[in-house]
Amino acid sequence: MSRIKLLPETLASQVAAGEVVERPASVVKELVENSIDAGARAIEVGIQRGGMSRIRVVDDGYGMDRDDALLSLERHATSKIASAADLAAINTLGFRGEALPSIASVSRFRLTTREHGAVAGTEILVNGGRIETVRDGGEAPGTQIEVRSLFYNVPARRKFLRSETTETRNIEHQFFLQALAHPAIGFSLVREDKIALQLPITTSLRDRIRDIYGAELLGDLLEISARDRGGVQVRGWIGRAGVSRQTRSQQFVFVNGRAIESGMLSTALREGYHTALMRGQFPITFLFVEVDPREVDVNVHPAKREVRFRDPARVREAVVEAVQRTLESGRPDWQRRFSAPVPGTISPGSEPVERVPSRTPGEITTAPSQAETMGQDSARPSSFGVPHQPASSLPPLGDKGDSRPIEVNRSYLEPPAEPRRDQQFQIIGVLNRLYVLMENSDGLVLVDQHAAHERILFEELRRRMEEQGVPSQRMLLPQIFSLPPRDAEWVEHNVATLQKMGIGIESFGANSFRVDSLPAFLEVADAAGFLCKVIDELKTTSHSSSPLRLGEDMIAKTVCRHAVKANDPLRYPEIEKLIRDLLACDLPYCCPHGRPTMIQISHAELEKKFGRKV
Repeated sequence: MSRIKLLPETLASQVAAGEVVERPASVVKELVENSIDAGARAIEVGIQRGGMSRIRVVDDGYGMDRDDALLSLERHATSKIASAADLAAINTLGFRGEALPSIASVSRFRLTTREHGAVAGTEILVNGGRIETVRDGGEAPGTQIEVRSLFYNVPARRKFLRSETTETRNIEHQFFLQALAHPAIGFSLVREDKIALQLPITTSLRDRIRDIYGAELLGDLLEISARDRGGVQVRGWIGRAGVSRQTRSQQFVFVNGRAIESGMLSTALREGYHTALMRGQFPITFLFVEVDPREVDVNVHPAKREVRFRDPARVREAVVEAVQRTLESGRPDWQRRFSAPVPGTISPGSEPVERVPSRTPGEITTAPSQAETMGQDSARPSSFGVPHQPASSLPPLGDKGDSRPIEVNRSYLEPPAEPRRDQQFQIIGVLNRLYVLMENSDGLVLVDQHAAHERILFEELRRRMEEQGVPSQRMLLPQIFSLPPRDAEWVEHNVATLQKMGIGIESFGANSFRVDSLPAFLEVADAAGFLCKVIDELKTTSHSSSPLRLGEDMIAKTVCRHAVKANDPLRYPEIEKLIRDLLACDLPYCCPHGRPTMIQISHAELEKKFGRKV
């Protein structure tokens, strides 16, 4: 007796539905994507009880005649592809023809559709995959689909659904994804027969982000100017340096208008931010990647959440470059803020800036004179407590116990003899001998002197090491080790990069390598294990990244030890030079660990605090 049997059509549809329809949010996703593909300009999504009781999607798209409406409920019936060539270059959101029959097989389903200009439309009622009624309908042009009692005939699936609140949030997430991807379409969300959100048609992603998340979040974003890089165009908005979240909940990535989840693109985002993001934090991103449809395969996941690129390295490089360029583009704006004259201020010249000492009530104190301050500071080390070294010497990077000084620019050490008359930003004072208080045209600015000096030293030291190379130390006994074929091939193509990082490595037979030197600032007991970690890390970095990426953590720790600390008293020329050098950095907004260097408090915020504005 034969063991293999052909599944009944109803059971086969339910099996297929398990891949496409995971929860109510999956139904919303599939139906809204069909509406978008149908040319809709307005889409309304209505839900009850988290979508478990009812989901209703109404659009004003093309609509269908009766024959197409009936055919759309058959498995693998679609108008979006017709040949294998079409499957290799998909430019629509849907293409398999599985969504409607899968949804109809696990719910009480109602489809009403009408073409523009048609006298009457078509209404079809389906119960658990069986068509029960087909009749004329009188609804407005477009398509309306109503899904009731989802999974009523598949109780094993229904019991895996979450609470109404959780399912509602999942639906809202899908709703926001589609609305972000298509700002030229108006969207409405109706929850329990009440309008929860209306998003009007707009011509820009900026307006759509503002409508969904508010103007406050928009103010923390930078726009990625669209630029083609090797056939890959990246655009959108990303959070400023230092603006992040503890989860990826606000990290949205779209490829050709399709919301996706991609570990490779998430890694590229992290690579683009690099030291502008704290460890364990995730950037806020609304990233849109546009590639030729023939260069991306969207038919690799049942729910179409994942894609596969023909040339992932090229896409990754484009994303990394776009993020880095955008973060650096914010620097001129910061410089303009601090170079804008503050109305009514007087050039501070070279008056010292000191924290006002604590005093008892009624006691009046005055700031010390310049002569007194200079006298007090005469015994202090030169600028920020870091003695000067010869320009030809490379700042040493020792172990954690090494407290040798780091060389800084000569300009740090010699305050200007004459008061600066071109000074525009106004330094008010120093709070708690740590936070520099400044006034600019936008309001009050607080600068963390330690974080600011860390960023200055970090960029200076990294730049010098890139120019002069990483100091390396020869091993007493060279080590020989083998690698898997793929890793060995990668090492052979990147020997020059590894050597520039201070790793003395050379081929030593088939898939074997000899290491005789390592970076001087690293303590490595197992060279083979260390190299394996290096290879894994460098494989995920961009080709345009600094070859010193491996040592940047150690550089950051080193400059942290040598940067000015809290309670280190600074004279006005030193503070002024600190601010100017910070603004000249590539990423002045944060320290190498991703913490902010500056915080802006606007005039409006201050007026609200003092009750001048509501």
